[in-house]
Amino acid sequence: MASRQGGPGDAESSRPGSTERRTASTTAPAGARRRAATRSDSLPHGSDPDAPRSRTPNAGKRPSVGRTAEDPPVRDPELYALTDHFRERLEQPGRYVSTRTVSDAIRRGQLRWNRTDGWRFALVDGGIRFVVVVSDTETNSPVVVTGWTEVADREAALEAPRWDPVDVDTIAVRTALSESASTPIPDRIRPRTVTRPFEVGEHRLETEPGEPFVRCTACGCRFRSKDAITGRGCHGRSGR
Repeated sequence: MASRQGGPGDAESSRPGSTERRTASTTAPAGARRRAATRSDSLPHGSDPDAPRSRTPNAGKRPSVGRTAEDPPVRDPELYALTDHFRERLEQPGRYVSTRTVSDAIRRGQLRWNRTDGWRFALVDGGIRFVVVVSDTETNSPVVVTGWTEVADREAALEAPRWDPVDVDTIAVRTALSESASTPIPDRIRPRTVTRPFEVGEHRLETEPGEPFVRCTACGCRFRSKDAITGRGCHGRSGR
C-alpha cells in the first residue's frame, strides 16, 4: 500500500540516510502536502518496442479520471507518494537508493515501458544506473513502487568520488543475485569484495575475493543464489 507521507522532494533533513554511504538523504516530512497534478510532460517513448502508444492526442495531459497504464507518468517528484515496500528499501544497507536519487530519476531519467513492472525511470550517475518503478493508475495519486541500482559502467563508477570499490561490488553482487534468483552464480560472486554487509531477506551478507558464495555475518550460512537466501531464515539474529 502507498504511504500517506510526502513523496520524494528535494528537502534534506539533518538525519543521515542509511542507504547512501556518501550522499545521505531522507524522505520528506510526514504529512507534506503534494500539489495537485495538472499535466504530465510530453515524453518520447524512445526505441523500446514494448512501449505502449498513446491512444489520443491528449495523452500527454493528465486528466482527473480515466488514466490507463498507457499514459506516461508525470515528471514532478512532489506528486509521488512512497509505497511501504519502497520505504523499507530506504532503510536497508547496500541499496544505495534515496529520495534524492528518486527525485533526480523522475525529473531527468529515461522513461521506458516494461511488460512486467510498467513504467520505469532510469538515470545513470557516476557509472551507476538508478531505476525507479512508478504507478499512477491503481492509486489516488502517483506512487513510487520500488527502485534499485545497477552498475552501468564499472570503470566510471570506480573513478567517481561518490563510490568506492566495495560500493560498486555490492551493487554488482546484488544485481547478479536478483537477475538469476533460482540459479547459483558462483562465478559472478567470486571476483567481488563486499566488506560492508548488505541485506537480502533476513540475512546480512558479505563476500571476499575467491569465495564462490555470499556469507551471512549473523548466522554464518553460505549462499550461491537469491532463492537460497530468501528461503532460509537467519537463526543467528534471534538466537534460535
